[in-house]
Amino acid sequence: MQLFPLSRTLAHCAVASVALALPMSAALAQQPRQPGSAVQKELARQSCEGLRRAVTEDQKGAASGPLFLASYRLADPRQGTPLEPALVGAAFTYDNALAGIALLACGDTASARRIGDAVVRAMERDPNTADGRVRNAYRAGPMTEDKAALPGRWDTGKNQWIADAYQVSTATGNVAWAALLLLNLNEAEPSPAYLANARKLLGWIEQRTRAKNAPDGYNGGWYGWDNAQRAQTWKSTEHNIDIAMTAAWAARAAGGQADAERQQARTALEFVRRMWNPSEQRFYIGTKEDGATISTESSGLDAQLWPLLAAPEGSCAWTRGLDWVEKNHRSGEGYGFSRNPDGIWTEGTAQAAATLVARKGSAPDALWQLLASQRAGNGLYYATPSARISTGLAIGPDSAGADFFYYRWPHLGATAWIALAATGFNPFTGKTIAAGAASPCPT
Repeated sequence: MQLFPLSRTLAHCAVASVALALPMSAALAQQPRQPGSAVQKELARQSCEGLRRAVTEDQKGAASGPLFLASYRLADPRQGTPLEPALVGAAFTYDNALAGIALLACGDTASARRIGDAVVRAMERDPNTADGRVRNAYRAGPMTEDKAALPGRWDTGKNQWIADAYQVSTATGNVAWAALLLLNLNEAEPSPAYLANARKLLGWIEQRTRAKNAPDGYNGGWYGWDNAQRAQTWKSTEHNIDIAMTAAWAARAAGGQADAERQQARTALEFVRRMWNPSEQRFYIGTKEDGATISTESSGLDAQLWPLLAAPEGSCAWTRGLDWVEKNHRSGEGYGFSRNPDGIWTEGTAQAAATLVARKGSAPDALWQLLASQRAGNGLYYATPSARISTGLAIGPDSAGADFFYYRWPHLGATAWIALAATGFNPFTGKTIAAGAASPCPT
């Protein structure tokens, strides 16, 4: 069955150490951090409001307890392209990790903790395994069952339960983002359980996805049904920057007993460094299926931006990658997913805004205005202004071709990235980027 997992790149490729973030002030509760321009401030307010509304809708009357949020919901079910059936009620782990971190940025620590608690419970109560993994998606809503509920639906015509192979799989980057959420929560309100489970997720990555064939790094994860999962042997620039930042943060938080995480961070960061092409001033997306041959043809926007956002004080040479993004990913007033894109990718455009704030001190008002224009009636933001845009990537090894698309549906992940960018909160560091702050890199 075809699925469009718009929340996370499965088949494409995904730093330097940063200081621990300062604890979040309780005085900011329920208030977004104050960014720069008036347009940016209003966008921060509205995107935070949209995330809180999603929490209210999906909690189904349960005002407390672990909660996953639906990744997609139609602004008006009577209009627009109907959701692909596999996406109805699906809560992608990456989107929820982003939403939890964004809710922290919005000052709503209580809601962020509910998502973090859902991640921990999903790790502890997987329906079929006990190795501490998280799946790519869960069923949206309060976690009321003994085991974590995976997405799916009953097909009365076929008289069988229909599930999706990607959703029940485990992609490496999604595991890293789940750990990143727990570390952000631990920074806001220290909890030994959050730190311990973040380290457990990093341990799973080390044990199950480390691929030492050169270039040494971490592969894409595991795909398929539980009785027939197979390793995704490509390596991703995006995934490895996720691991590098998360492992370095966990090592700092754990103190002297974190040699494994420190080495993990070094391994992942070295992979990312190897993917930088100084002659073209851009990052390669990662490797091909053999895990060794570098993929030089395609480009993913997030693979270009995340190393710059993750460590603004890191390699100054990487800042020149913004020129590559401008020349190869620009689409109208925004940015597209792939090289020479066929439309604007809202989530990626928000990532570009966040990166510009981190590296340049601000983003143009035209970028904030474009993002603001994508607000749907339900408070979330559309994944794209177009009816459909392509990524040039496949959902998984079962795909016959490049079947990974984004549609004009209100999207939790896009909304979370907008909130992070507009509030100036860096999910990789747990810090707010001061508006107008001077970059440590010369211009």
